[in-house]
Amino acid sequence: MFKKPELLAPAGDMERLRYALLYGADAVYLAGTRFGMRGAPQNFTEEQLAQAVALCHAKGKRIYVTVNTMPTNEEIDALPDYLTALQQIGPDALIVADLGVLSLAKKYAPGLELHVSTQAGIVNWAAATAAWELGAKRVVLARELTLEQIAGIRAKVPAGLEIETFVHGAMCMSVSGRCLLSNYMTGRDGNRGECAQPCRWKYALVEERRPGQYFEIGENEEGSYILSAEDLCAAPFLGKVAAAGVDSFKIEGRAKSFYYVASVTAAYRRAIDAIGTDPEGYVCPPETMAELEKSSHRRYSPGFYLGRQFAVQNVTDDRYERGWQIIAVVEDWAEGIARCTQRGKLVLGEEVEALLPSGEVFRFVPEWLRDADGAPIEATPHAMMPFSLPVEKPLPAGCILRKKNG
Repeated sequence: MFKKPELLAPAGDMERLRYALLYGADAVYLAGTRFGMRGAPQNFTEEQLAQAVALCHAKGKRIYVTVNTMPTNEEIDALPDYLTALQQIGPDALIVADLGVLSLAKKYAPGLELHVSTQAGIVNWAAATAAWELGAKRVVLARELTLEQIAGIRAKVPAGLEIETFVHGAMCMSVSGRCLLSNYMTGRDGNRGECAQPCRWKYALVEERRPGQYFEIGENEEGSYILSAEDLCAAPFLGKVAAAGVDSFKIEGRAKSFYYVASVTAAYRRAIDAIGTDPEGYVCPPETMAELEKSSHRRYSPGFYLGRQFAVQNVTDDRYERGWQIIAVVEDWAEGIARCTQRGKLVLGEEVEALLPSGEVFRFVPEWLRDADGAPIEATPHAMMPFSLPVEKPLPAGCILRKKNG
């Protein structure tokens, strides 16, 4: 019997965690302050991890902690104490990539599931089965696989082994994220959570005998971004991903904003629910694609799912498409008045679009704006200022208000 796939959302801090849960995630993944592949987000102290676990479990959701760097000898000496602490905190699983980390996790956190990270580069059924035999409950497959290859893995691995794949977000130009470019160019090791993203930089050509002269490579008038990948979006064919045997759909973006997490999670919640019990009959809801255009992203691509001929990897510049901007978060609503916290400037007379946690969207033009003291105002120019506006439709706490740019 077909089981609806899990929706797994990123959480770079407690705010993003709350929005992931509010907007429909079945599970979240996050990192502590050490041993995680994303050093840029705020991440979670051990006390915050305990709070996050309690919050997720109170809502019947699952929570996975990344321990997926490639530690040095010096770093791995500190791992047993960290793993022991995680065992006591009690997340549902640890996401690991290094074989030594996996071995130590079995010893010092035996009560936690082990998920093998995409950093391990699993591209065949033998590697996936080996991970199972080593104690893994789940494998996060390499992003370079087609739907047919994923189905081939599913057909030959133990039935109890879960398969997870990325379905949305930024892609890396290097195989499964195993990249040395940042370490070589900046001394910041991407395999230990410190990637400087040199693949996103603008490059020019220098000729050996003409030092100091930079020649445009000529991709277009913006220069050349020959290493920069497009963003993955599997929503249009999500039913095919489910039919290939994927148990968990993962959204990339622990370094992205809470608005990105909410918007993309809401979009994929609708898409997964549209799969129902018939992945072959899936039709992507138009609301899903409309919502995915309203979060910050590079040009979308199907990645490798549909074959290498569709996996256009390089973009012509490094600019994000940002057609919408968040203006406020609703704190509460009563008797036709929404009390909000400012997240961007709103000017009286501008049209507002509300994104509800259900994924529903509607637009309105507020007849007035008032500050925290109830005085009429023409705009909300101050960061995090409290204000109110009239809206007939009830807006739950956590509802996001936004407006179209330009």
